[in-house]
Amino acid sequence: MESNPAEITQLLQQWSGGDVRALDQMMPLVYRQLRAVAQNQMRRERGGHTLQATALVNELYMRLAKQYGGQWNNRGHFFAFAAMLMRRILTDHAKHLHREKRGGSQERVPLSENVPWLGSSSEEILALSLALDGLERQDKRKARVIELRVFLGCTAEETAEILEISKATADREWTLAKAWLFRELKGEGGKQAGE
Repeated sequence: MESNPAEITQLLQQWSGGDVRALDQMMPLVYRQLRAVAQNQMRRERGGHTLQATALVNELYMRLAKQYGGQWNNRGHFFAFAAMLMRRILTDHAKHLHREKRGGSQERVPLSENVPWLGSSSEEILALSLALDGLERQDKRKARVIELRVFLGCTAEETAEILEISKATADREWTLAKAWLFRELKGEGGKQAGE
């Protein structure tokens, strides 16, 4: 996924050990990948979005800096955590926009090609965030799979690598998580997404 995995892992270990400079040394190594992910997310947002890819990565960095290290098992753990933070940043941004401006005619754009039935409106992002919070209480791994596939745009292979599971398990978890998410957002009790 990134150009120098061994160096990133070493910097993560140093950061976990309390070396706050390690984050600053690591960010240039992962910045390009994180920015590409952010650009991919921004392409799915409606036109005229006030949050840009660079701002998303910068906000991610600011939130990471507040973590004071963290306990990183490996770089996969770090990227899973980055996916969770990106979700929170987009959710916070959506909440802010939702408070400022309710309604309006917006073109429906899917949040991810992996879940074309889920749009990128602030209401749908908020509904997704609430659903993921619920799923996380039931099954953390399935919630991580959704975050990695939807928010970081990871492939099944990358998801398996990050979560340290087989590709078959990653595929199975993705299928089950996606079905659960569809039922939650579009099924019986799903009043939120696009209705």
